[in-house]
Amino acid sequence: MKQALFTGVGTAIVTPFKNGAVNFPAFGRLIDRQLAGGVHAIIVCGTTGEAATMTQKERLETIQYCIDRVAGRIPVIAGAGANSTEVARENAKAAERLGADGLLMVTPYYNKATQQGLLRHYQAIADSVSTPMILYNVPSRTGVNIQPETYAELAQHPNIAGAKEASGSLSQLQKTMRLCPEDFSIWSGNDDETAAICMLGGAGVISVASNILPAEMCRQTALCLANDFAAAGKLQLKLKPLCDALFCEVNPIPVKTALNLMGLEAGELRLPLCPPTAASTEKIKLALSAWNLLPESN
Repeated sequence: MKQALFTGVGTAIVTPFKNGAVNFPAFGRLIDRQLAGGVHAIIVCGTTGEAATMTQKERLETIQYCIDRVAGRIPVIAGAGANSTEVARENAKAAERLGADGLLMVTPYYNKATQQGLLRHYQAIADSVSTPMILYNVPSRTGVNIQPETYAELAQHPNIAGAKEASGSLSQLQKTMRLCPEDFSIWSGNDDETAAICMLGGAGVISVASNILPAEMCRQTALCLANDFAAAGKLQLKLKPLCDALFCEVNPIPVKTALNLMGLEAGELRLPLCPPTAASTEKIKLALSAWNLLPESN
């Protein structure tokens, strides 16, 4: 029987940059804020962490820093995916050596594997490490979708613990959950689907919004896991404008902008990501104001 890596909220944490380098003191403060907010895991060097723009040396240093700062209090899950199976395998082995508690493995992007290719890709990586893997399905960014039948086969591997599901299709997800064993954990990959996916039996959410409101996101998953879906649904509706604002432009542009507006020093974006338009910035400010998160100067 596989054990869920975590239940509740895993924050897909941003990586703060300053003058072209990782700002580790600021990163430490962001990690501490997540721990104080009660989150149940931290996902480092994922999409929200801008791993695609980081060098291998930066990624490994950032993963190591996060592991050291968290110091075993909650699981640290390292982004290790790539569109080359061999590179993804080496990334996974490197994160395992650093002591990551789990590995987040996005589907191969750009070269867009077939379903058989996805099976072989993930099985090859899972065979090479002992650290539990979370598959990451986000077709809007990668151009490839893990089908329910593919999930069902991958779920049989003892080292594949579950999936971050951001396909946006609850219909597809229901079929996936019917075909997979109960010990195959599903985490929502979209903040605004957290309550719905938990209602279907999901283990929680891998969240962008928890960078901003860690305690509120934890409250939502606690309500879900206590089967209080009426209250969880009300909170989901309250959170919806913030969730929308955090995706008014491509992630993580809005969330880093929001953190900077809050005075939390998320730092620069790396090209090809760039600051949001004035209109998007106003949307972000409005969403933050609803939660009284803006300093008076803003």
